[in-house]
Amino acid sequence: MDVIFYIVPGLITAGAVFMAYRIVRRWLQVRGAWNSGLTAEGRCLRAYATVSGGHGDTSVHTALHHVYEFITRDGRVIRFEEEGGRGTIVEGDYVTVYYSEGRQVVATAQPPSRVRHAVATFGILAFLGVIVLFCAGFVVTYVQIFGPYSDFLFSGGSGTSVLP
Repeated sequence: MDVIFYIVPGLITAGAVFMAYRIVRRWLQVRGAWNSGLTAEGRCLRAYATVSGGHGDTSVHTALHHVYEFITRDGRVIRFEEEGGRGTIVEGDYVTVYYSEGRQVVATAQPPSRVRHAVATFGILAFLGVIVLFCAGFVVTYVQIFGPYSDFLFSGGSGTSVLP
């Protein structure tokens, strides 16, 4: 039964670390697209919104998505989807696409905003770090109070508990 108090915080920690990895990876990709200096004229093929939440008394979250298409300088046609773009972009609009070359092209239609992007990324990473620290603290506290040697620790080493 005690295993659940190790598995659940371990799974939460693993999930937080995986989310941190994905966030840092995306941050580096977008930063690389902005820093590459490569731009192209892209076209918005589709704009749509997704809605989540709203069950019972929960809040509703709406996310705006855009599907863009552009041609790289070596002639490849690239189509990508991006969440969180400007609400003023509608189907058929032309936008500037920032992209990085390579086997896998990474592109964004968001204008460069390095400081805002870095602050948002590090804010999310700080939140995930708090989750990891909470889980680690929970496990350490659980081991100290309910672990196999907890009676020995609280008795001063005599084997008899000094706690009532």
